[in-house]
Amino acid sequence: MADKQYYAPGSDFSRYGGATAQFPKLDDDLGHAGPPPPPGAERFIPEQQTVASYPWYHPCGWSLRKKLIIAAAVVVIIVAVIVGAVEGTKKSKYPNYSKIDYKLVDTYSGTSFFDRFDYYSGEDPTDGFVQYVNRSTSNSLNLTYATDESVVMKVDTLNKNATNGRQSVRLESKTSYDSGLFIFDILHTPYGCGLWPALWLTDTYNWPENGEIDVVETNNIATEGNAVTLHTTSGCKMNVKRKETGTPNYVTCDNGTHSNAGCGVQGPPNTYGQEMNEDGGGVYALELRDAGIRAWFFPRSSIPDDVSNSSSTPDPSAWGTALADFPNTHCDISSRFKNQSIIANIDLCGQLGANREFYTELYHCPGTCESFVRSNPGNFTQAYWEFKSFKVYQAS
Repeated sequence: MADKQYYAPGSDFSRYGGATAQFPKLDDDLGHAGPPPPPGAERFIPEQQTVASYPWYHPCGWSLRKKLIIAAAVVVIIVAVIVGAVEGTKKSKYPNYSKIDYKLVDTYSGTSFFDRFDYYSGEDPTDGFVQYVNRSTSNSLNLTYATDESVVMKVDTLNKNATNGRQSVRLESKTSYDSGLFIFDILHTPYGCGLWPALWLTDTYNWPENGEIDVVETNNIATEGNAVTLHTTSGCKMNVKRKETGTPNYVTCDNGTHSNAGCGVQGPPNTYGQEMNEDGGGVYALELRDAGIRAWFFPRSSIPDDVSNSSSTPDPSAWGTALADFPNTHCDISSRFKNQSIIANIDLCGQLGANREFYTELYHCPGTCESFVRSNPGNFTQAYWEFKSFKVYQAS
């Protein structure tokens, strides 16, 4: 673009300061000119005004429009730099998972295990083809039973025409927790076409305001392994620095996004199902604290001594990198996860188990989920949880 030229008005000499003294005097009111110049002196004739010209980069040569555009661009650049710096700082931040001295506060094990739970027997809130039964019905159908060594909860394997959904169990602990270290010793995980099992924590009366933590959640044959997942209201994100061995999927935990998929971390195949069962099961450890939420999985052969030894106190700071890490960098953990009950259930079909992406395309299960569940009781022989114990520790 050519430089715009600016002209100085001939009558405006004041801008040149003392230079006005060099201009000839004009005729006075009587028409007299000034005194003549001395001999040999040349009469001063002012030079013709010239146009000012500036290089392209000089602001004096810019139009008002150009100045406004450049000013706006500078503002955008400054904002981008500030936002980038803030986001970069946020992504490099990491909470202080310092050592906590834990003490054992609750043990769920042996023949008293089920005494510490309520049996949920209402309609399935996730649209499963299931009948959750109360304790007396569960006992009569042998769907839950306990010994000194372990407890079992399972799906009905006898009814050949479960027209209203197959009978199963959902347990909800009578005690709830705002924080703690939860040690789940699992001997067998349920798997098979049509299943949607989970071991999780939530406040069922204030969901999703008080959050949900899916410690173990899979569906159908579950050869992909387990995913640890959080569900919250809006404003909780995990697009920050994390230290975990699992593979993160969605980083927005808001239940209103991605069809309530939450923010999950996928573990390897040995973290669930047949592979885990054949290894003798293992231990899931979940730490819920202000700094964040972390989950570890330990196969039976590599459970830390401070977990397997009942006389020791678990110390997560000595366990190495967690399977899943949900730091508090962009999620206020203490305000979003409260009043958490322990829930164990085996749903059938439902929003996840019957999902075509999993039931048909990934696991190649037969027919429709509901027809399969209704008429094939013999296919649910592996549809059971077996727990050795649950232990809950809190800061001493």
